Amino acid sequence: MKKIKITVIRKACYKDLTEQYENPIEHACDMREGQVFIADGWQKPEGLCDSAWQTLSPFVMTLAHGGTNIYDGWMKNPASAMISCNDGFRPVSFLVETLEK
Repeated sequence: MKKIKITVIRKACYKDLTEQYENPIEHACDMREGQVFIADGWQKPEGLCDSAWQTLSPFVMTLAHGGTNIYDGWMKNPASAMISCNDGFRPVSFLVETLEK
C-alpha cells in the first residue's frame, strides 16, 4: 500500500454565512495552510480533523491502493486529488497525493 501525502492548501472563512446561520463557537479548526500529514493506509493521520478525514479517506484509500485519474483527467497529476472538507462555513482545501509511484 502506498503512503499518501495530505497538504492543507487553503482555508476559507465565510463570515457572512457564520454570522447569519452559525451559533457562536470559540474554536472550529486547527488546520494551517502548508500543514502536511502522511496517511499510511486506512489510519487517520494524527492531528488531522475527524470531519476532514471522513471526506478525504475514500480518496486516500483509492490512491493508496494504486488508483489514479480519479475524475477522468481532472488533475494534472493523475495520482492526486484536490478535496475540500465538508465545513460550509470554513472549508479547507487539501491536496491528496501519492508519495510512491
